[in-house]
Amino acid sequence: MAYTVILHIANEASVAGEVDELPNAADTIITVSNPRQKDGKDLHYIDNGTTKVIWPLIKVSFIEILGDSQEEKIIGFVRE
Repeated sequence: MAYTVILHIANEASVAGEVDELPNAADTIITVSNPRQKDGKDLHYIDNGTTKVIWPLIKVSFIEILGDSQEEKIIGFVRE
């Protein structure tokens, strides 16, 4: 199961992407597929054809794990 995450990298803009599995306490790297800015734009320091990037976890301040949009339930008012 792939997770959509946002990596907060020290002294850099946040990076959004997908990971196959979440890192555990023994991991030293994280491999991110389809790296991009949070707004979907390309990262200026990564080549356009790049599909995966490996970051050392020592550079990552923290990781946000985004929920699956299909799991979200929107409850709104319905006018009948």
